[in-house]
Amino acid sequence: MAGRFAPRPTRTTVRGGHVAVPGGVPRPAAGPGRVRTYAPGGPLDLGLVLGPLRRGPADPTFRALPDGSVWRASRTPAGPGTLRVSPCGGGEIRGEAWGPGADWLLGRLPEMLGSADDPDAFAPRHRLLATARHRRPGLRLTRTGLVLESLIPSILEQKVTTDEAYRAWRLLVRKFGEPAPGPAAGGRLWVMPAPRTWALIPSWEWHRAGVDDKRASTILRAVRVAARMEEAMGMAPEAAQARLELVPGIGPWTSAETVQRSHGAADAVTVGDLHLPGIVGWALAGDRHADDDVMLRLLEPYAGQRHRAARLILLSGRTPARRAPRMPRGDIGRL
Repeated sequence: MAGRFAPRPTRTTVRGGHVAVPGGVPRPAAGPGRVRTYAPGGPLDLGLVLGPLRRGPADPTFRALPDGSVWRASRTPAGPGTLRVSPCGGGEIRGEAWGPGADWLLGRLPEMLGSADDPDAFAPRHRLLATARHRRPGLRLTRTGLVLESLIPSILEQKVTTDEAYRAWRLLVRKFGEPAPGPAAGGRLWVMPAPRTWALIPSWEWHRAGVDDKRASTILRAVRVAARMEEAMGMAPEAAQARLELVPGIGPWTSAETVQRSHGAADAVTVGDLHLPGIVGWALAGDRHADDDVMLRLLEPYAGQRHRAARLILLSGRTPARRAPRMPRGDIGRL
């Protein structure tokens, strides 16, 4: 296994230490990208729509720039691709893409920006939800059409703090991914590793990134059936969740977090979360000690739109005050 990854001669410095980058891999020439415009036919907030795809402020696959544009690097079925999305006036959105996956990304630009979502299907029955919806008219649920790019970081987020998960994703993508095609977007973008590359990451590299054996093993099992995972895009969200949960280590929390992004599943409420039940319980019933059963009962009037209801609650900012210490942060890479 060690011989499959030769030492990398070049290095770069990021927060948290030195991380090796692929030596001898030339950065693709930028050149002109392919362009497509899309008129959403209503208010659309790029930050709200694409924000859930960002895994931390230093996500190497995502950039949000002060000019309002959002850059994403993805590994599509057609190959790596970089997508820049920006408002261009008149209510239209401009998408520009580079790389082998450019046409694939542009072809799915409307769905990524929520064209398959129906916000009018949501009928608020609580004043807080009605107010949050009124203040966030540009909220749409994204549909990326890609399963693994949401599944792998969701697995990394199991049972750890978000900081630990974001750090692991950042280090692994920068070390084993590849430079994204196209121009730099305020910093270099990276495409996540291919399934075979994930499968060949040595055990000590998982350890250095702070990923325990359980999460690493779950990712390895998932990427070995990567084609079957991506086939879930042809299924309804409920059936897709059932397909993902056939992999040992993937439960309802992980599958819901995945299909919310890959399928734009408006009803895929996240169960098993440490904080969400208390937040929903506090917002809708003043119950900060609510568990999953109470949360599901409170969200029952929004059947079919429970994920949207939970997102509006989170966007409302109405959360209970902290009374217990935060989950302790660990770093097994130092052991």
